Amino acid sequence: MPVGMAAVLAQQLGSGPGAPPPRSDPEEIRHVPKWQLALEIIDQLIEWGLPRRVVQADGGYGDTTLFRTGLEDRDLEYVVQVKGVTSTQPACAVPVAPEYQGRGRPPKPRYPDKPVSLRDLVLAAGQKQTRTVGWREGDRGPLAGPFIAIRVRPANDAQRGEDGVLPERWLLAEWPDDKAEPVKYWISNLPAGTPIVTLVRLAKLRWRVEHDYRELKQCLGLDHYEGRTFTGLHHHLTCVTVAHAFLTCCRLARGDPDAVRPQTAAA
Repeated sequence: MPVGMAAVLAQQLGSGPGAPPPRSDPEEIRHVPKWQLALEIIDQLIEWGLPRRVVQADGGYGDTTLFRTGLEDRDLEYVVQVKGVTSTQPACAVPVAPEYQGRGRPPKPRYPDKPVSLRDLVLAAGQKQTRTVGWREGDRGPLAGPFIAIRVRPANDAQRGEDGVLPERWLLAEWPDDKAEPVKYWISNLPAGTPIVTLVRLAKLRWRVEHDYRELKQCLGLDHYEGRTFTGLHHHLTCVTVAHAFLTCCRLARGDPDAVRPQTAAA
């Protein structure tokens, strides 16, 4: 269920350069990047005492290094989608310190080879390394596809240690048999011993978010508000969220929550 509408609020009120100012909105509301809003919502959930779960996000958040490092600063595990052009070093890469010439500061260790893209690493591994993994039961039967999981070191200076070493992360890629290259990529900080089945299941949880968002918009009128006041939009979002929570409780009350497949409100 949705627990924070800050990103929707920013979009609906038109925050950002060139947008007309909303009326009656709090003085302190200003444009904030969505990834930062997401971290603030997560901080609120932690403050409420909710159990820490693995964070799942699409490329709009996963491609932002500061979002991923923010999750790690909060000791949160994640599986987030990224672009295939994201630069990285292979897990076996080792930084090397150039010989000190006796002048100035000693050089810091650096990786001798330039970083490559996630796409290039997966292509180098080859499609034969993929494994068919199922992630959930769909309306027409089990959903499954070929995936490949590789240990990599994302080339982000923000995460580089004093010894020049970049931390290891999981690279998960979905590579359909009829495609010449992978179609989706994810990065995760889950432990090195995490099974690929777990990585795929968590990565594919995005369908759950998309379903809820579609239900909120199409069936409950999330995007039907046409006013320009903060108070009016706040009331509208509250009503929509309460209605969605009620429908979710009704759906879960039908039986075993693990066996229930989501249905739209209209159904």
